[in-house]
Amino acid sequence: MNFRMPVAQDGPAITALIAACPPLDGNSAYCNLLQCTHFADSCIVAERDGQIVGWVSGYRLPADPGCFFIWQVAVAAEARGEKLAQRMIAALLDRPSAIGVTHLITTVTPDNAASWALFDGIARRLGAELTKAPLFERDAHFAGAHETEWQATIGPFALSS
Repeated sequence: MNFRMPVAQDGPAITALIAACPPLDGNSAYCNLLQCTHFADSCIVAERDGQIVGWVSGYRLPADPGCFFIWQVAVAAEARGEKLAQRMIAALLDRPSAIGVTHLITTVTPDNAASWALFDGIARRLGAELTKAPLFERDAHFAGAHETEWQATIGPFALSS
């Protein structure tokens, strides 16, 4: 398994991977291209035999750079069961661009058991607390068309340099 920063040419494969990983919300192809270029330093692909089998997108919050937001995590069916998502996030946190990060945040719907298990495991690995609070609510923010997104916050933690 090879972990690397994405490049623009990865956009179509990342868009297809996200589409193959329900319940992830799809992004526009253009959004994925921006993540592969403007946000490449805070995103990662996992590649096996020339095929992208994993993707994590994220960024540091502009108003609070100690917080790293995990936007999407996608793992192809053939690569599941290998703790690939956890390994990709660990690799992102090992990058020089993550120096100073003390918290991971993400949003998850209540019924996404796989994501909750992933972030519970990451919290244990980092020796940090995971807290949950509603962030974007079904009626107030999604006009009833999407489940409430709960913010999961892991931290504080200290990364080794």
